Amino acid sequence: MNDLIGRVFSFEKQVFPSQQALYAKLTTQGQSPKALMISCADSRVVPEHIMQAEAGDLFVCRNAGNIVPPFATMNGGVSSTVEFAVAALKVRDIIVCGHSDCGAMKALVNPELLEGMPNVAAWLRHSQAAKSVLDASYPNLENGAAVRAASLENVVVQIAHLRTHPSVAAGIARGEIALHGWFVDIHAGQMLALDGETGRFLPVRENEPLPVAVRAAQRLAADFVQAEAAE
Repeated sequence: MNDLIGRVFSFEKQVFPSQQALYAKLTTQGQSPKALMISCADSRVVPEHIMQAEAGDLFVCRNAGNIVPPFATMNGGVSSTVEFAVAALKVRDIIVCGHSDCGAMKALVNPELLEGMPNVAAWLRHSQAAKSVLDASYPNLENGAAVRAASLENVVVQIAHLRTHPSVAAGIARGEIALHGWFVDIHAGQMLALDGETGRFLPVRENEPLPVAVRAAQRLAADFVQAEAAE
């Protein structure tokens, strides 16, 4: 703990003075983050570090397993964060970011690890669809590979949950919000991104277009009906 306190003093004496203008701007003008990032609480995965973000760049929500529960009338921290980011902060990009060697996904694959942790077990029910996909489509994977596959499928599941949130669904329909599924390989220092057209994760390359799970483009299911009714 003393080491961490020492870093607080370093922030006060060195970091803050060098960025005082930025913090003054954020104080007087408020925040306008570029994206909402929902990532795992794992201490090895730091969104601001990965994104090389400054204060004010990212609105971040972290929890075990980078989970987004499906929308419900019951209030929850993740749901409230999503709603505030979209409705109040007007973010146009939402990122669900998983990672390799995820402890939550290890527990999903090996439920015996959850003994004595009833709250964690209940929380991971929001990832059960990923476990079902794993069991049905990856029957012969050994533990390490199974955890990686579960982690990737979990990102896909959480993006599907995200689309059940009214603020997100409305933003997608207006063509104002894009959804991204990312996976950090902490062993290789590499980022993978979900391509919504192929359903596969692809490496993020500097000189290639960024794979996007759900692109920002207006989607109105009733367009055809309206056109037909007008004739």
